[in-house]
Amino acid sequence: MNELINIITSIRFNDVIDIAIIAYIVYKVFQIIRRTRAEQLLKGLFILLVATKLSEVLQLRTINWMLRNAMTVGVIALLIVFQPELRNALESLGRNKVFTKFIFSASDRESSVEIVDEIVKAVKYLSKSSIGALIVIERETGLNDIINTGTRMESFISGELLINIFIPNTPLHDGAVLIRGNKVMAAGCFLPLSQNSNISKELGTRHRAGIGITEISDAICVIVSEETGVISLAQNGRLSRYLDTKTLREVLLSELKKKQIDFKGNNWFKWVNRHE
Repeated sequence: MNELINIITSIRFNDVIDIAIIAYIVYKVFQIIRRTRAEQLLKGLFILLVATKLSEVLQLRTINWMLRNAMTVGVIALLIVFQPELRNALESLGRNKVFTKFIFSASDRESSVEIVDEIVKAVKYLSKSSIGALIVIERETGLNDIINTGTRMESFISGELLINIFIPNTPLHDGAVLIRGNKVMAAGCFLPLSQNSNISKELGTRHRAGIGITEISDAICVIVSEETGVISLAQNGRLSRYLDTKTLREVLLSELKKKQIDFKGNNWFKWVNRHE
């Protein structure tokens, strides 16, 4: 008991901060790798560590030598294997709210409602007509590399425009539409496919592409199935299916009403609802 009391009394405030920071980092790492290939790889790494320690205790020198050398090379291999997760972690750090600011004004909310209503109007028609669609809504992570894969439009959003883009056998129907603020920036864009092995086999390329873009960015992707007309929404690498238009509208509004303010030179400016 005395030893326990001595340990507790010897803990400094700096130690508490140190432990809290480490705990937060571990928690965020688990959040990033959960339900990804990295989770399985970490389990394999843990087994190797246990095997290495056991071979040392049992004095299995040859096996221990092989495992130790494998672990040395494994550090470089891990950096290659975990590249998507490391990229995701760095992007998450870059999106930290320390560097961004949000303003909620009446005009902002009205503009967000107009944008969402036009998207929902298009999705409702496309769903009823069983016309496939991929609508990516850019947020803080810039997606110029995705825009460059499609045909630039830079047109103000309207339900009619979105519907016409996805009508079968039209030049731009195959691919994704990318929305930035209140504009359709490009159509016919190519998206990276998700490599998540846990995705249901019944989901096709369109859904994998929708999930894929949300794995490498903080974008939101609305997906309409061509086979069934089912409405889905991908965010943070996760897919929500069988949404109705009311639920879709509520989710989009809750996200798009947050207006990012970026710092450029010596001036703060609005990003989402910038009107020319």
